[in-house]
Amino acid sequence: MDSLCTEGANNRMILCSNPYAQYLAHKPELDEAIHRVLDKGWYILGEEVKTFENEFATYIGLSHGIGVGSGTEAIHLALAASDVGHGDEVITVSHTAVATVAAIELTGAIPVFVDIESQYYTLNPEKLEKMITPRTKAVIPVHLYGQPADLSPILEIAQKHGLRVIEDCAQATGATYRNGRVGSFGDMACFSFYPTKNLGGLGDGGIVVTANDELAQKARLLREYGWVERYISHARGWNSRLDELQAAILRVKLRYLDGDNTKRTEIAKLYDDNLRETGISIPNCRRDASHVYHLYVVRLRRRDDLWTFLKKRGIGALIHYPIPVHLQPAYRGRIRCGDGMEETEKAADEILSLPIYPELTETELHTITAAIQKFLEKNDD
Repeated sequence: MDSLCTEGANNRMILCSNPYAQYLAHKPELDEAIHRVLDKGWYILGEEVKTFENEFATYIGLSHGIGVGSGTEAIHLALAASDVGHGDEVITVSHTAVATVAAIELTGAIPVFVDIESQYYTLNPEKLEKMITPRTKAVIPVHLYGQPADLSPILEIAQKHGLRVIEDCAQATGATYRNGRVGSFGDMACFSFYPTKNLGGLGDGGIVVTANDELAQKARLLREYGWVERYISHARGWNSRLDELQAAILRVKLRYLDGDNTKRTEIAKLYDDNLRETGISIPNCRRDASHVYHLYVVRLRRRDDLWTFLKKRGIGALIHYPIPVHLQPAYRGRIRCGDGMEETEKAADEILSLPIYPELTETELHTITAAIQKFLEKNDD
């Protein structure tokens, strides 16, 4: 989960992300959508959720969407619908939001980590197959920072071994890989609508999408107590429901998603142009894929010094993520990792997320890059 990086509407910092600015950008339509729900008096799993589920699934290019309470719950639900449970193994990366791993453990399954590609920060397909055991049931590639993982070899390996592929698309809504949008390639895919996301609500929310009728039916059953008819449980489900207010808000924002992603890409290009000759490492974009820059992540050895330098000048950069999951107190020493997590651990020491969101102004961007240039001139990183 990303920090909101906000301290109220009047904060003078250049924020890392700014959901309030996006609310203001679409305020009349969002206010109308909110009042429409309030006036109807139906607040859980009504027409707004149903319509949004259909609209979002269509946007991804699939037939089913199941709205849930968060991105974490989306992964939990997708795994459970795929019959992943106690003692099974699920392969993913350690360089991710801890939500990915927390969702695996909610099913009783065991997370297994592979290292990342150094250029793209996503699961390295060359290191995947050696981690597969008879207990492996699924692979979760994470499309991190807005960058698609290299899905073709991952899907090929998974098919060879009879594994489910569940895409974690929390940070890459709208990104494309070869001939389709991320989320349309695996057996199921999971999205987060946390307010800072490219498609963010005004609270928590998530969705599972799939083309598989059977998986969709099971996911719908599990997200509400296993009910087919009210109060009668036909499976051991739980409560994870996208509410009507968030669905109405997301329906408005979905109409602007591609345009907002274009703005993010334009901002990223300005960053590239201003930072390319400084010696700092700027994001690489995978060939045959589109990066939607949920985060604009740079890299340098003196990351912590730059981070402090920027904070003192009112620039709200952040680190996503400072400690790999396998080294965090709750997980250290108890999760199986591939031979060496060198790229994961090195990235965690060097990466820094610069402010990026559709409403970021060119003046603010130049303030940020000028500060970075000043730091680099002083420190000769």
